[in-house]
Amino acid sequence: MFLICSINRRSKIKKGKTLMKKAEQAVRNIFSLADININGERVFDIQISRPEFYERFLADGVIGFGESYMEGWWDCEALDVMIDKVLRADLEHAVSPYKMILPFVLSKVINHQRRSRAFKIGEFHYDLGNDLYQKMLDKRMTYTCGYWKNAHDLESAQEAKLDLVCRKMGLQPGMRVLDIGCGWGSFAAFAAEKYKVQVLGVTVSKEQIELGQQMCHGLDVELRLQDYRDVSGQFDRIVSLGMFEHVGLKNYATYMQQVRRLLVDDGLFLLHTIGTNTPKTSVDPWTDKYIFPGGMLPTIKQIATASEGVFVTEDLHNFGTDYDRTLMAWMANVDANKTALKQTGYDEHFYRMWRFFLLGAAGGFRSHRNHLWQIVYSKRGVDNGYRSIR
Repeated sequence: MFLICSINRRSKIKKGKTLMKKAEQAVRNIFSLADININGERVFDIQISRPEFYERFLADGVIGFGESYMEGWWDCEALDVMIDKVLRADLEHAVSPYKMILPFVLSKVINHQRRSRAFKIGEFHYDLGNDLYQKMLDKRMTYTCGYWKNAHDLESAQEAKLDLVCRKMGLQPGMRVLDIGCGWGSFAAFAAEKYKVQVLGVTVSKEQIELGQQMCHGLDVELRLQDYRDVSGQFDRIVSLGMFEHVGLKNYATYMQQVRRLLVDDGLFLLHTIGTNTPKTSVDPWTDKYIFPGGMLPTIKQIATASEGVFVTEDLHNFGTDYDRTLMAWMANVDANKTALKQTGYDEHFYRMWRFFLLGAAGGFRSHRNHLWQIVYSKRGVDNGYRSIR
């Protein structure tokens, strides 16, 4: 009896090793399509420390890839370069397990961005702690893409972006401006200080409101904890920087109609949003679970459909590659403050999650899979034409 059990155990072990070898070879073959080697010597090659990674990757796809990185099962020195190569080679479609199908199905029947869930993203992502963002971002705490055309560091790139927005909207002293998704008030403070306008900013993050009100003290700025659908009044200019990614396809038309109601007849609306090439009903499963629950990147067609008959498109500007540089600058700040962040509760697991997020996003922009669009709209067209500003 003991002999039979021993034989069966050896047989199972042998079978398990055989399956693991097959899984390893399959994974090697997949990554070789992007010229990435397993345990290779180049900075973008993947270093495996747990052989269980292979079966987990094949079973769980994108979410297993991210989670196993967070848990230290594999590493990569130049994670941003590796992700760029993966996306250019379209490898995410080489592994499509059933677990990746569920978010797609749910998004068809559930409005993840409905009003009752509006504050979830604020609590989950933006309320992670002001100390994290203060160490990662520029001094104004601008959590959107910088404009690097004539800039050489993060501070100047963010100042240039804020000024670019103000100039595109033709701000004049005394104008009333609405900032949808105002964050910590970086744009609101800049516009009020430099262009002497009155700004109302709305956000769904309690942490942002608390610090933002301090940062805007003494300026003609009001920050509210409020969903964009609940704003009332009339504004000469409306801006939304990096908030549209949380609106969701089911709400695009509602969003555009709400902005139109709030905008005066001769006003301008500037939409600053990340976008993507092909329509998706949600962000990838890992990002949805750990970073932006309910997030959704629009396509140009989806934005155009929602704004059709509502606004006149005056200008479209794509500077997505600038987001690559912005994300790398944020990562450098996180690395420079890693010890201090650990002392305030952001442990190694969080660091690896955040690194996967920032560098993975950088690879997304570098591969031109994702873009950064600034679109200027009017209600009825601009008299004598709109002058594009770059």
